[in-house]
Amino acid sequence: MSVTSQALAAVKKPRKFRLTWPIVLGGVVALILLLSITRVVSGANDITSGGTMAAMLAAAVPIGLAGLGGLWSERSGVVNIGLEGMMILGTWFGAWGAVTWGPWMGILLGAIGGAIGAVLHAVATVTFGVDHVVSGVAINILGFGAAKYLAAAVFADLPGGGDTQSPRLPSPGTFSIPGIGEPLRSLEQTHIFFLSDLAGVLRGLTQNVSWFTLLAVLMVPLTWWVLWRTAFGLRLRSCGESPTAAESLGVNVYYYKYVAVIVSGVMAGLGGAFLSLVAAGIYREGQTGGRGYIGLATLIFGNYRPGGLAGGALLFGYTDSLQLRQGGTSVHALLFTLSLLVVGAAVYLLVKRHRNVPALITAVAGVLVFWLYQVTDSVPEQFTTATPYIVTLLVLALASQRLRPPAADGLPYRRGQGH
Repeated sequence: MSVTSQALAAVKKPRKFRLTWPIVLGGVVALILLLSITRVVSGANDITSGGTMAAMLAAAVPIGLAGLGGLWSERSGVVNIGLEGMMILGTWFGAWGAVTWGPWMGILLGAIGGAIGAVLHAVATVTFGVDHVVSGVAINILGFGAAKYLAAAVFADLPGGGDTQSPRLPSPGTFSIPGIGEPLRSLEQTHIFFLSDLAGVLRGLTQNVSWFTLLAVLMVPLTWWVLWRTAFGLRLRSCGESPTAAESLGVNVYYYKYVAVIVSGVMAGLGGAFLSLVAAGIYREGQTGGRGYIGLATLIFGNYRPGGLAGGALLFGYTDSLQLRQGGTSVHALLFTLSLLVVGAAVYLLVKRHRNVPALITAVAGVLVFWLYQVTDSVPEQFTTATPYIVTLLVLALASQRLRPPAADGLPYRRGQGH
């Protein structure tokens, strides 16, 4: 090899890992295989049942919509802590619209309710330069207070309603892929290794799915296409990376920040409307349960990308759904899955990264988790309830080393400051 070739080889950058569809599908198959092994070993049949998958999807949608809202806002450089308040407004406006004009008008008004909170957040942060966190907290308080007052004023006089809840709400309807529901159910009930688990997953994701869920799922590729494949999206993201540079190129930074924050509120409002119209079928005070904050956590977990964000929402939704499906037994079975994942991470650190000490520590942690699985038969109810939040914190801790937030996210910006 010549000196020139050696020099070029020395400075050649390593190939950047690209997440392709074959890799994603391979990861999904591997995950189902791992859960199938867990089911056979533990006997916890509900961890891959169709009911669990359907509950996972219902739990993931509002969190994913809130996360998408955070993505739009933060890609423009505006931190949106107010997602929770916007979701709360979405729950009430969605319920009010559904009771008065029907479910689809409820969905529309839910989006408008979230947008109202977003406009207030945009005025405070973009126009007046209020600290983003302070403004977001104020929106959360305002959303809670407004929904509490409006519920008492409107729903208390309706049959079946009250000061803190609405009457039963009409559903936007469901759909099923015809011809596969019963065959998948029959295959699932045979408990054949992997095939039954795959049938349970497919049945849960293709049968009795709300049309609102389909609308929410379509928001993920739509967001990706708009933000990463259009000139509009490029300008919006440039406002989050370097607003002064964007302004020097003729971009109206204020306009794009306003649009991004309002779209953020629309997404959060849709998430709130989903909770009242689909997940519960009724409006109840406090039903968001902090999902706006969890949406922000999935945004961070997904490294400010739509695909990773959707994966984080599904992870939280899955662990949340286990509470309804043999909670203690199912969560206990996941300790076995966790031990296998941790040991696999230890092997990766040792073989691929040649990091002996971290590999040893990780392997010891995996052995301890397996020991805990072996010496217990179930987990306490309190731990089962807290499992989604524990998983979220663990994932965030592991993902914190690879985060790449927008460079100007949360930083104050005034028009003309670069001149």
